[in-house]
Amino acid sequence: MSVTPTPMQAYLESLANIVQEALHAGERYTATFDAEETDFVRMNRGKVRQPGTVTQRYLSVRLIDGKRHAEHTLSLSGDLGRDGGAVRAAVTGLRAVLPDLADDSLLLLPTDVRSSSDVRAGSLPPSEAVIDEVLAAAAGLDLVGIYASGPVWRGFANSEGQRNWHATTAFNLQWSLYCRADKAVKSGYAGFAWDESALARKMSQAREDLALISRPARTLAPGRYRAYLAPSAMEEIAALLCWGGFSERALTTKQSALTRMRDGEALDARITLTEDTEGGVAPGFQAQGFARPARVALVERGTLVGSMVSPRTSREFDVAQNGANSAEMPESLAMAGGTLEADDALAALDTGLAIGNLHYLNYSDRPAGRITGMTRFATFWVKNGKVVAPVDVLRFDDTIYRMLGPKLDALTRETEFILDAGTYQSRQLASLRLPGALLSELAFTL
Repeated sequence: MSVTPTPMQAYLESLANIVQEALHAGERYTATFDAEETDFVRMNRGKVRQPGTVTQRYLSVRLIDGKRHAEHTLSLSGDLGRDGGAVRAAVTGLRAVLPDLADDSLLLLPTDVRSSSDVRAGSLPPSEAVIDEVLAAAAGLDLVGIYASGPVWRGFANSEGQRNWHATTAFNLQWSLYCRADKAVKSGYAGFAWDESALARKMSQAREDLALISRPARTLAPGRYRAYLAPSAMEEIAALLCWGGFSERALTTKQSALTRMRDGEALDARITLTEDTEGGVAPGFQAQGFARPARVALVERGTLVGSMVSPRTSREFDVAQNGANSAEMPESLAMAGGTLEADDALAALDTGLAIGNLHYLNYSDRPAGRITGMTRFATFWVKNGKVVAPVDVLRFDDTIYRMLGPKLDALTRETEFILDAGTYQSRQLASLRLPGALLSELAFTL
């Protein structure tokens, strides 16, 4: 049964036909399409400060002649007549520079046509209604935050006739309730279907944390403390690992923080990590047109079993590609949950630190998998399972092998779906799904 293409999908097809018609004998092309219609709302002191809507479309055309290739990215108007002329001019310009380029020995393109179409339509109320609901829930509080919602489109076309389409409609609400100085409570809510009760629960929890963070703060001496890392704190650790940690190129050249795992060292057997494209928000194809598997196993029961392999790495190191992007970063990383009920996390912690957020993370010793960073926002000292006081900022410095190895006590059964809030150039289609982690010990240096 044929499916009628959406207007945006038909628009890409028209552009692809224009590129095809502009080709000379022996030339090939690939094209990627990136578009969005996003409502952005910035809030401060519990009021709307900057509402707006962003509509943008980009087409990146790569012209290929043998092993030579060049790329041009255009900002599109949406007027096919106007955009068509710009696309033809881009192809002509690329053709002019190709003779000056060297052959690319690592160029790898699909040899078979694997077209696809994936439309994930969310059920979202008007942005005005969402913001009214958010501000009403935070009445009387100093709320600062940003809301982004609406459809995002990704597409691919090539001269072999392959067409890939990905459309998703989602929302991402990030906010903080400010107390004083550096004391605030950060929270977020993201997904594909708006749920008033979910927002109410998160705002209620944020209000409770705000009352706790208003208490006199406690300063802790450097040392090793029992700690519970909420999913929002685990997000920062997982995001740092995504920068080269699972890259086949980095692992092969021993630049990855997980190189010791490639050499045989293991994490706790409860750690399982996958690139879960099927369960994430990223498209099922990448910029060269290679399809992504529904799932790529990366770590199973603490053992490194896979990696992210881009086409160029595949060609250079003679290993099968698996649809990874050029940076070989996961875009839909998921960690399996454990057995600890999230509501029981503080009781299981007993006495130690409950850490809601981390920031400024970096590697202090990449080959050793050593990470350093700061606590942020709501971090509390807990005694006998009860919050006693907020804690002044601390710096931790520990290895991923200890944190997710012998010092891991438990993972929460519940996992949290976290959308990337990045908007550099356009909204990012990336996500994480993570549990909270209870550690018997985390090392703090300042």
